[in-house]
Amino acid sequence: MRIFVTSLGIISPIGENASQTLAALETSACGLAPLSLFASSVDPPLPSGEIRSHLPGDVPRTHSLALIAAREAMAGIVAPPDAIVLGVTTGGMPASELLLKNNDPDPEKFRYHGTGTVAHYLADALGCHGPVLTVSTACSSGMVALKIAVELLKSGKARRVLAGGADGLCRLTYYGFNSLQLVDPAGARPFDKDRRGMSVGEGAAMLVLEATAYPPAGALAEVLAVGLTCDAYHPAAPHPDGAGAEHAMRKALAGAGCAAADIDYINLHGTGTPDNDRAEARALQALFSTLPLPAASSVKGALGHTLGAAGAINAAVSVLCIVHGLLPANTGCRVPDPGLQLLPLSSPRREPVSTVLSNAFGFGGNNASILLGKPAATAAPVQIKNRSTAFAVLGSSCLTGAGDCAQTLAALRDGAGISGMAPAKAIMAGLNESAVRRLKRLPRMALSLAIAAHSNSGSAETPDSVFFGTGWGGLSETHDFLSRLFSTEERFTSPTDFIGSVHNAPAGQVAMHFQAKGANITLTDGDYAFEQALFSAGLIAHETPGTVMVIAADEYHEKLTPLFDASAAGAPTFSDGGCGLLLQPTDAAMGLRIAPLFLSNDPDSDLTMHSLMLALGGAEAIGKKYGAVFAGIPAASRDKGRQQLALFIKAAGCDCPVIDYRKVTGEFASASAVAAALAVDCVRRGELPAGLNQAVPASLHSRGILLLGLGRCITAVEISG
Repeated sequence: MRIFVTSLGIISPIGENASQTLAALETSACGLAPLSLFASSVDPPLPSGEIRSHLPGDVPRTHSLALIAAREAMAGIVAPPDAIVLGVTTGGMPASELLLKNNDPDPEKFRYHGTGTVAHYLADALGCHGPVLTVSTACSSGMVALKIAVELLKSGKARRVLAGGADGLCRLTYYGFNSLQLVDPAGARPFDKDRRGMSVGEGAAMLVLEATAYPPAGALAEVLAVGLTCDAYHPAAPHPDGAGAEHAMRKALAGAGCAAADIDYINLHGTGTPDNDRAEARALQALFSTLPLPAASSVKGALGHTLGAAGAINAAVSVLCIVHGLLPANTGCRVPDPGLQLLPLSSPRREPVSTVLSNAFGFGGNNASILLGKPAATAAPVQIKNRSTAFAVLGSSCLTGAGDCAQTLAALRDGAGISGMAPAKAIMAGLNESAVRRLKRLPRMALSLAIAAHSNSGSAETPDSVFFGTGWGGLSETHDFLSRLFSTEERFTSPTDFIGSVHNAPAGQVAMHFQAKGANITLTDGDYAFEQALFSAGLIAHETPGTVMVIAADEYHEKLTPLFDASAAGAPTFSDGGCGLLLQPTDAAMGLRIAPLFLSNDPDSDLTMHSLMLALGGAEAIGKKYGAVFAGIPAASRDKGRQQLALFIKAAGCDCPVIDYRKVTGEFASASAVAAALAVDCVRRGELPAGLNQAVPASLHSRGILLLGLGRCITAVEISG
């Protein structure tokens, strides 16, 4: 199948839909203006890419912007999308931070805080019942979401996917980037010799992607390839030579079978910060070392840096360039920096555009490049053969209230509990104290889990790619950043805490430790983040012959966890922890394996249970394959989860042990990851320990374990031996 963009929706400071955006690009309109959304302690207020029109007040800004773009993209399409993949960094923060500032104690008011709630808000509005995935890789999020959508389509798991990015302006990002001295008080001037930084913006862009052999009627563009890499260099700064950016662009070209000479226009990341622009320029010089550079420009001088939406907006603008033969100007750049050897377009230009390369780079060295082309009706269809999403388990680790993996397993064999907060001693066991002195609880947990899983494998080979799942991200950093901001009347903040508050910061630490320069993707969706990370790894890991590190972790925070996590709020024990898995993609049916089999957003549909049974091979196959079912029923949806489990047991004719594992692990978002680590050990040993089976060990009878996620979503992961 080939992948086509069949429609799109966009809202930004220069336009509230695609036609307004096009008109603004044609005239080099600038949407930057002094911030007015909230009172600013910076005097005068910094120029920002603020959307001035009225947005509905019943949901946070990010949710409203995402829905506006999604409704435009889906206009005229009767059937809902098969899946939604969304890149987001702020989520409900525009509303949550004000609630936190006012010390509001009502958890119900924080129901839209989670980054993953934006995609689910769209799914509910549009009637999407399939996979709903949320990517949070900082400023590359929207383009990484497009990559996952493309691979979802190529895998045959969907035929139409709504993918993109959204982010709303909030204090966290406004003051956070300013604390890093990355904001230009005169407004963003990408690639200008006097540039001093970026301008924070907001917006959303959504693209409808469809898989067909030939261009469908009205197809706007074809997605030729998307390249993902990681610098593995620094938590916030890019590699100075743009090595990772160059590699991402080369991967996109290689994936499409294109040469650099085939590119007509480059839609630059171009934030306006001195380091980012220099790194991107050097990457382009390396890519086009013997060729003239194509026309190139950044739109961030016009609409600001829209963070999680930026990559999707860049892709949407690139599609408009192809459809309308427009090359937009590099707004804000008056005198190009001669040291960059890059002359961005000073004014809009009309000419045919067949192939566009668009970039998006983010904190943690996350790089994404997408190659888009004019739909070619005569091209032969590309044959994509079905590929396995299973992994051989090379190494595993976990952290629980009992301690590390060995301590946790020993406790279970003794029939003891493992709930509670992971002990600091267990987290630090494999870490260099001086190397992690500036890291707080969650990145230390992620790094500890990754190192332990690698050590457990006994392999000298380090992972090429990192997939990280987290329900809530760095709560300690988020709390400390906002607390200092509010206690100083929004005058002082911690740049270190701002960098650490980004959801993908822990994955960046893992990449730097192992020098993992392949894909580095963070997925976030409350209780289902681990399953999303594993599912996404299954879609993308085939691109590399190396090993893959899949980690999921969440920390308990005494103030924020009870407000954000409804399941943990009423739990008798404060719990946290996570799991690390070193994996190798495999087609083999033998050996210790883990495979994501099912992910659905429609827990109330009879069709969902039917689809789950099909994905598992039917009742007879379930009885033969699984010696136990580990059921994850979050406390906040326990009644619904129990009903779903009863339906499954009836449909599957299941007579094996069914373990409600959250009663053992405690309530926290990444409990399913711990359950996966426990299942790996159980399958390896061939039995359930006493602590998981009513104080009595039980044989698995040479069968595997089904890890079943229930509640708001239904998921299935198979661990077999």
